Amino acid sequence: MNRTNVTGYCMDVIHAVIEALPYDVPYEFFAFAKPESYDDLVNQVFLENYDAAVGDITIRANRSLYVDFTLPYIESGISMVVPIKEDTNSKNTWVFLKPLTWDLWAASGCFFIFIGFVVWVLEHRINKDFRGSPNQQISTSFWFGLSTMVFTHREQVVSCLARFVVIVWCFVVLIMTQSYAAILATFLTVQQLQPTVTDVNLLIKNGDSVGYPTGSSLYGTLKQLGFHDENFKTYNSAEELDELFQNGNHGISAAFDEAPYMRLFVATFCSKNTMIESTFKADGFASEGVDMRHVDNKWFRKKASCSNPHTAGSSNSVTLGLDSFWGLFLIAGVASLLALLIFAAMFLDEHRYTLRCIDPEISFWRRICVILRVYDQKRPQFKDL
Repeated sequence: MNRTNVTGYCMDVIHAVIEALPYDVPYEFFAFAKPESYDDLVNQVFLENYDAAVGDITIRANRSLYVDFTLPYIESGISMVVPIKEDTNSKNTWVFLKPLTWDLWAASGCFFIFIGFVVWVLEHRINKDFRGSPNQQISTSFWFGLSTMVFTHREQVVSCLARFVVIVWCFVVLIMTQSYAAILATFLTVQQLQPTVTDVNLLIKNGDSVGYPTGSSLYGTLKQLGFHDENFKTYNSAEELDELFQNGNHGISAAFDEAPYMRLFVATFCSKNTMIESTFKADGFASEGVDMRHVDNKWFRKKASCSNPHTAGSSNSVTLGLDSFWGLFLIAGVASLLALLIFAAMFLDEHRYTLRCIDPEISFWRRICVILRVYDQKRPQFKDL
């Protein structure tokens, strides 16, 4: 007896479903001649010419009026595939700014200044390097904070509280500089690949040619989007689609098809093309819920060459944001504030008798000025904190 032997992703799914059933189900496959549309195949089930249909049948509202679908086993929808090219903007004059986002740059700059101020407060009364004219003290504070970026601060830190703050901050800076250097090296050495186009409207505006599978119902959908007949080119296989992408001005700028087919195409030609997020969503291809990992790995796993960062297309370069380091900034901020509170408590306790002698009739701001004048005086005899 001649039996039809059919292979493919959908066949592997139905075999996995049948094997997962707790009872035997006798079945026989019959090849259905290539229909003009999948609606013809669904209609054959409705007419009871077949008990069921197995294949890449998308769940749609009009089809659900006549037949019942199983649970979807793969996400569907219309996706767009476009070629990838090297990002020429990834290597320019300001590439050194790209590893960090603007909010992380701003937060880092503020913390460098803040740490310099904290160390100045803790060292001003006992360290001659942090005394002098107002301009000299301001410049020393800025210089000390910024120099911790490259660990070149020449001012000696003598108090234990200031040493504690500097140690914590240098730990934060060390992690940040190492992370920054790693990301910058990636920008400078790894080939950055970007999709040639990401917007369907841009294709329509430029009058670019696009491809879709021969006989696909996508023709009507693309016409509704605004494409014209002269913009369409059809293909019958993944190899033909790859040739269309390679034909330059006589080829296509993008291709449209169901997301599973695009995933399979990109898995084969990953070094040349990338898939854009689904343009239109559908409910998916239908089947029972089974463990699909081994089936997906068999058909959709990318080739080994795709794991090579020099050939794999990547639409988003890795950058470091404030959310990556807010914990470290929190530690540095808490350590600094804690040191300031301890210093303030010790200072007020040391000069409690002097502060009690202040005239209670003077205003609050006059009292603050008196305290600051006392603070500005050099400590006559420094005892290590």
